[in-house]
Amino acid sequence: MLEGLSSSLQKALGRLRSKGKLTEEDVAAAMREIRLALLAADVNVKVVRDFVEKVRERAIGQEVQKSLTPGQQVVKIVYDELTSLMGGSQERLRMAAKPPTVVMLVGLQGAGKTTTAAKLALSFRRHQHRPLLVAADVYRPAAIQQLKVLGEQIEVPVFELGTQADPVRIARDSLQEAGRQGADVVILDTAGRLHIDEALMDELARMRDAVEPQEILLVVDAMTGQDAVNVAQSFHERLGLTGVILTKLDGDTRGGAALSIRAVTGCPIKFVGTGEKVEPLEPFHPDRLASRILGMGDVLSLIERAQQAVDEEKARDLEARLRRNEFTLEDFREMLGQVRNMGPLDQLLRLIPGVQRIKGIENIDWDDKRFRRIEAIILSMTPEERAHPELMNASRRRRVAQGSGVTVREVNQVLNQFDQMRQMMKRLGGLGRFAGRRSAMQAMKALGGGLPGGLPGGLPGLGPDLGSLPGGAGGSGGRRHHKKKKRR
Repeated sequence: MLEGLSSSLQKALGRLRSKGKLTEEDVAAAMREIRLALLAADVNVKVVRDFVEKVRERAIGQEVQKSLTPGQQVVKIVYDELTSLMGGSQERLRMAAKPPTVVMLVGLQGAGKTTTAAKLALSFRRHQHRPLLVAADVYRPAAIQQLKVLGEQIEVPVFELGTQADPVRIARDSLQEAGRQGADVVILDTAGRLHIDEALMDELARMRDAVEPQEILLVVDAMTGQDAVNVAQSFHERLGLTGVILTKLDGDTRGGAALSIRAVTGCPIKFVGTGEKVEPLEPFHPDRLASRILGMGDVLSLIERAQQAVDEEKARDLEARLRRNEFTLEDFREMLGQVRNMGPLDQLLRLIPGVQRIKGIENIDWDDKRFRRIEAIILSMTPEERAHPELMNASRRRRVAQGSGVTVREVNQVLNQFDQMRQMMKRLGGLGRFAGRRSAMQAMKALGGGLPGGLPGGLPGLGPDLGSLPGGAGGSGGRRHHKKKKRR
């Protein structure tokens, strides 16, 4: 997501960071590169023109000229303007004063409305609501069946009246059904078309008037670029959208839709969807996305993922064993499993400030199979060997390699990784509960310290780099910095 734009902007701004004093020529050259980067990312031309002009005016103003670090001040200005461009702050869903809250999903066919309806229902359920899914798409073959299957997966009831019923009646009757079932949120999965037409809009307008939804959310495919913005504009003019859900954002390396929709239509992006798995939608935070685009990471999202994925009781138990120096290979396997629950490792690392600047990081293959191989190696050991790795002599290592279908060299690598992590855990004083900035950063630093050698190309410098980050775990990077300062 947004990889091309992110690398282009970081290069343009990187040249300014090192300069002690900025001239108008320096700013003009950077603005030219930023303009090209945004246009290449398929951002609306008018939006690009306005954005660059705002940044340029501020970049040659007093706030930069009087700054001790003018290059960094320009980076801050770009960050501020990017955040403002995407809406400034997170927009939450409106909830009805008297349940049920009605959310109507609209959009073209193929945008992912049905899957998004299930993801949204799961998001509500995770926040202690009782959602009801409504199959109001009677035109697309198997649309009702698809929603019923998804509803079963997430254990959310689905209301449907078959393919012959009038969609407006389905929407109206769903409110009575919500009352009978005690549902406090109703999510309408409406029909789409391959293009915008009058029949579609008239039907959606009648449904809106019949149920008076608190939210009318347009589900739009981010990979369609500027077409997504045009679709949003058309739907907004006819229906009065309250927000947008961008789907398939992980498949769009350009990101023009995310940067243009708010500025062109005035509609806030409320959620983003990634992947085809039924998992909760990710709330859209403009400031966090701007931070990621500029390579500054997103520590808050990392912490939130850790809080959702990590079992509090297990984390407390692990912390106690670490303090007693009882960290075993079984603990190591469980900890890797908890990190895997937080999402793909390459996505997690992008949330950490500074990681993108580590040389060679983009060439490492973060395939999930590597975690499974480590797990297979550990599971091929006896319970006694997992509790006491020092028992692993040459013959035991050969037996484990045969049992897990790997080489003895890979078994040695896993044991070395475990030993490195155990030593690092001693220094860090435990994982804590993964509930705060320090704990989450320690966990990722520990993972970085344990993986080199087990992955092709290793992960050079991850431990110290993470240790010296603001809000990070401290560690060796920070200590060296203080020693050098003392000598000076």
